[in-house]
Amino acid sequence: MSWVHHPQRGVVRWRVHLRSSPEVVYRFLSTDEGRASFWAESAQEEGGTIHWEFSSGASGDGAVLERIEASRFALEYFDGSVVEFDLESDGREGTDLTLTNRSVPEDTTPEVAAAWVSVLLNMKSVIDSGTDLRNHDSDRSWDRGFTDN
Repeated sequence: MSWVHHPQRGVVRWRVHLRSSPEVVYRFLSTDEGRASFWAESAQEEGGTIHWEFSSGASGDGAVLERIEASRFALEYFDGSVVEFDLESDGREGTDLTLTNRSVPEDTTPEVAAAWVSVLLNMKSVIDSGTDLRNHDSDRSWDRGFTDN
């Protein structure tokens, strides 16, 4: 069976390989500092809810739905969709991460799919190389056509 990144309507799925262990990758997903290092300007969790703030000015809240140390992190995203990160050891000290975003409105699926590529590649850059590719500039945000925000 071949890989399908849109296996059904309303679902976006991507995979990325990271050189760090699932334990390290999980810490980036499950901590405020980790999420802020590659994903959002701020992603503070309080009482099981993450408050997201992005350089574009967008913000919102989403509940953490599932935590399985070094294996799975799932949350309700601020747009109401569900985002699941599944982590598997590659058998060589690295991680194969699968992101699945469910309940994505059909009219936004192409943009959401592209946005996740941007997030995942920045995540890879931060974890594997210690380099944040984002510009952190509200005048150069995703909604203005910039991929590096």
